[in-house]
Amino acid sequence: MGETEAEESVQRAVKDDPRLPVVPGFARRAHPKDRGDPQPPREAGKALRERVPRSSHESLALPAGRPDAVRAVEESNRGRVPALTPIRVGRMAATPFAFLRGSAGLMAHDLVGTPVTGVEAQLCGDAHAANFGLYGDARGNLIIDLNDFDETVAGPWEWDLKRLATSLVLAGREAGADEETCRRGAYDAVGAYRRTMRLLAKLPALDAWNAVADEELVSYTDARDLLGTLERVAEKARNNTSARFAAKSTEDFGDGGRRFVDAPPVLRRVPDAEAASVAAGLGEYLGTVSQDRVPLLARYAIHDVAFRVVGTGSVGTRSYVVLLLDHRGEPLVLQVKEARASVLAPHLPAAGFEVPEVGHEGRRVVLGQQRMQVVSDILLGWTTVDGRPFQVRQFRNRKGSVDPAALMAEQVDDYGRMTGALLARAHAHSADPRLIAGYCGKNDVLDEAVAAFAVTYADRTEADHAELVRAIGAGRIAVEPGV
Repeated sequence: MGETEAEESVQRAVKDDPRLPVVPGFARRAHPKDRGDPQPPREAGKALRERVPRSSHESLALPAGRPDAVRAVEESNRGRVPALTPIRVGRMAATPFAFLRGSAGLMAHDLVGTPVTGVEAQLCGDAHAANFGLYGDARGNLIIDLNDFDETVAGPWEWDLKRLATSLVLAGREAGADEETCRRGAYDAVGAYRRTMRLLAKLPALDAWNAVADEELVSYTDARDLLGTLERVAEKARNNTSARFAAKSTEDFGDGGRRFVDAPPVLRRVPDAEAASVAAGLGEYLGTVSQDRVPLLARYAIHDVAFRVVGTGSVGTRSYVVLLLDHRGEPLVLQVKEARASVLAPHLPAAGFEVPEVGHEGRRVVLGQQRMQVVSDILLGWTTVDGRPFQVRQFRNRKGSVDPAALMAEQVDDYGRMTGALLARAHAHSADPRLIAGYCGKNDVLDEAVAAFAVTYADRTEADHAELVRAIGAGRIAVEPGV
C-alpha cells in the first residue's frame, strides 16, 4: 500500500471508527461535502435573514396589557425591603437614563413583541452602558468588561444589544449631545458588535475565546477619544480596594478587632442574630468557590457584618458587607448580595425560549458571570441566608466605571464602539460567533435598524420617566430623593 493510499485508509478509519463515538458536550465532526451533513453555522446564520430580516429590528410594537410606569416600578419593588423602596424610586426618578437602569423587567416585557432570530446566548440581562467597567484580576491587573449580572439568563442575544443601544441614546441625551450624536452612539455600538462577531468567527476557537485583549480594545474599536477618561477611571479604580473601604467605614473596638460604623441610610450595622445568619452562610459559600481558594479564605477571620444599600435597580434587595481580617489585621471585604429571580425569565417563553430550571439564584448569577467574562472574580460563590439565595463576591475589587451620561459629545460614539465589542466578546462565549456573524453580515443594515429602535425606545423611556415624576408629584408613590 502506497503512502497516499495508507493516509486515505487511516482517514476513512478515523471518520468511521465506531470506537470514537459522538460525545455529549463536544461538537460532531463536520464534513460539509458529505450528503446529509448540517448546514455550516455561517450559512445557517445567513439563512435566518429570510425569516427575520435584519431591517425588521427597527420595529417596536408594545404588547397589550403593558403596565404603566408606576405599576411597573411597584411590581418590581415586591419582595424588597419596604423601607428602602422610596430610595429606589428616587434614584429612578432622577433622569430617564436612571429610569432605564431600574426597569430591565419593563423593557423585557416590551421586547417580547420585537423580532428575534431564535439564537440563544448567555445574556447579561441588564446590558446598559453603565454596566461596563474595570475590575481587578487575581494579580491586581485591571480588566474591562461587563460587570453586573443580577439578571443574567440564557435568551435572545438581540435583547442585550437593543438595551445597550437604547441606553447610549439616553446617556447621550443626558450628557447634552445632539440627537444625531446619540443615534450615532447606538449605531456604532451595533456596528462594533457585528464586526467583532465577524472577527471572532474567523479565528480558531481558542483564539476567539480570548480575543480582543483589554490592552488592544481602544485601538481595535478606534476609541482614542476615550483614552483620557479611561486613564482617570483606572487610576481611581486602583485605589478602590477593601483596605480603603475598611479604613473609611470601620473602627477599632479593642483586642485587635474592628467593626463597621453606621453611615445611614447607605451603611448600617445589623442586629447580632442577623449578623450571625450572614456569617454562618459563609460556610455554605466555601463549598461553592473554586477549591484552590479555600486555603486563602481560611487565613481570614470574620469580624463584622453590616447592611449596605447598593445600585439603582438593586436598591431594596438585601445586601451585606462582611469584614474579614488576616493575621496582620489586613482587611478583605466580601459582599453577600441577595439574588432574586431574573426579571427576564417570565418573558422568555413568549419570545420562544425555555426558562431553564434554576436550583439557586445565586448560582445562576455566578455561573452566568463566569460564562460571559474573560476573567472573573476569583472569590465568586453563592450561599443561602435565612432561606434566601445570595451571591458572594469581593467588594471594591478595584472596580471603576465610566459614567456614560457624563461623557463629552465626541466620546459617545467611541464608548458605543467599545461596549459593543465587549458585548460581542461576552456573547461569543456561549453562542457560536459564526452563526451570529452570518446573520449580522457585512453591511450596516442591522446597525441602522437597531439604532432606529434605540431612538424609539429612548423616547418611550422618557415618557415612562415623566409619568413616574408626575406620580411622585401627585403623591401616588413614595420617594426619598437625593440618596
